[in-house]
Amino acid sequence: MGRWEPDARGRLQQAAMELFVEHGYERTTTADIAARAGLSERTYFRHFPDKREVLFDSTHALDTLVVEGIAAAPADAAPLDALAAGLRAGAAMLHGLGDHARARTAVIASQGELRERELAKMSGLVAASAAALVERGVGEAAALLSAEAGVAAFRVAFDRWVATPAGPPLPDVVDAVLAELRQVVAPA
Repeated sequence: MGRWEPDARGRLQQAAMELFVEHGYERTTTADIAARAGLSERTYFRHFPDKREVLFDSTHALDTLVVEGIAAAPADAAPLDALAAGLRAGAAMLHGLGDHARARTAVIASQGELRERELAKMSGLVAASAAALVERGVGEAAALLSAEAGVAAFRVAFDRWVATPAGPPLPDVVDAVLAELRQVVAPA
């Protein structure tokens, strides 16, 4: 395939995931990824600044969906309910990635530097969510507390979903874990 072929970014992501699964993250180079995708290494670096970032490209899309979902929640929604609307939107996107998301999780779990990057990206999701809640008129402390708790619940839900491929869709798992969170903080 030539570099003028469509979806170079997607081909690089697919090639990276295949190679990380086949040979491991450490033994895969950006040159290997580019070659598998039928592209030059220079083209790789036009799309991704380093080898790690090919795994985290969807993070921006996740942040955007969550923030848009928070903004679209009913005006009278409580902070955690508004956040839940955003988290469900992000969960729907990740659910659509299916086995790719599960393979990505395994690759990230295998490397300390990738786990660290994942935590940094989740911290960014917390900050973006808190800012979106503040935009809705929620006080800064309540917004940050809601965002921290909600994103933690989202991570628990995602881990459950990854562990049970034949289980319910990710948005449903997110709803269930948020219900557990509500029960923990305000038992009936």
